Amino acid sequence: MKIVFVGAGNLATNVARALKDAGHEITQVYSRTQASADALASQVGAEAVSDLDDVAREADIYIVSVKDGALSDVVARLCDGSRRGLFVHTAGSIPMSIFDGHAGRYGVFYPMQSFSKQRQVDFTDVSIFVEARYESDLRLLTDLGSSLSQHVMQLDSEGRKHLHLAAVFACNFVNHCYDLASEVLDRYDIPFSSMLPLIDETARKVHSMSPKSAQTGPAIRYDENVIGMQSRMLAYDDRIRQIYDIMSKSIHERNEK
Repeated sequence: MKIVFVGAGNLATNVARALKDAGHEITQVYSRTQASADALASQVGAEAVSDLDDVAREADIYIVSVKDGALSDVVARLCDGSRRGLFVHTAGSIPMSIFDGHAGRYGVFYPMQSFSKQRQVDFTDVSIFVEARYESDLRLLTDLGSSLSQHVMQLDSEGRKHLHLAAVFACNFVNHCYDLASEVLDRYDIPFSSMLPLIDETARKVHSMSPKSAQTGPAIRYDENVIGMQSRMLAYDDRIRQIYDIMSKSIHERNEK
């Protein structure tokens, strides 16, 4: 199959490299900037283009991986009737129906993982969620996903929106808490690396325990003396203090249920 990537960001970079390593043919990479297209294309042996009008007409699959806010405009321009392959996007919160009226064959190929260009992800255990208008295309996307991962699942757009919401809590918000912890440590020149064994153990625990059962700390015990003291320690930044207070209250109240 000939695969074209429309987008060259974090997700596209990781998926394109993984598909090439799995033996698939990446024929072209599009990005708004030629430098970004060149950077990814050079890694996967593809042609680089920076004009949507130059995107190939005869590809089998078009994997559209652009910012959510740009997806509608890109789809309208890309699916102009001259390209008749299977069009899929990679967004967690955008419904498959964004292709309605633009493409005949379409679907979603959503690997649920945090991606950075600088760090290549091992897809073996990445959960990949697929959806398609036609059953034959659903099988095609399942096979494509299975060439990368052992965990390929079918999920409709409504379910995927909730999956993405949960991922924001489990990944983006947690990473923001790492950033806040780093700021607290920086004030006393304590390296963030001191947190890594704690972070790793917390992540390991939820492989065998429910997150609620794995919860520890002063909030779960509702140790008012410690909670009050730590809240006051954050007086230098009212936003962080509010986050601390809300999180502590939430942990306590959920434990009471």
